Amino acid sequence: MFALQWEMTDTEEWRDLALCRDGSAALTELFFSEQLDDIARAKAFCRECPVMTDCLEAALVRREPWGVWGGELLANGKVLAQKRNRGRPPKVRPPELLSPVIPVREVLAARQSA
Repeated sequence: MFALQWEMTDTEEWRDLALCRDGSAALTELFFSEQLDDIARAKAFCRECPVMTDCLEAALVRREPWGVWGGELLANGKVLAQKRNRGRPPKVRPPELLSPVIPVREVLAARQSA
């Protein structure tokens, strides 16, 4: 059995303040998951962290190969805008989101005039 000695440098003092550092590595699977819902949960967890920007900057400098760091998903040392599902894209395009504004007055006016 081997024990690794980790020395924290002056530039890595922010790690002690990270919310994901609980000492048990219980969140490792969440931050390095391939599942879209786990990735979303990890990003949401990072939004509450006081050292989110320090974490992201350090991950970019280290060119982390993958995982959620500082609220962003990284792959090959770069931030990904979004993770796509595996496989080919669907043949039928998914429906686009509707506008959150519903023109109630126009709908009522059209019903009354009809």
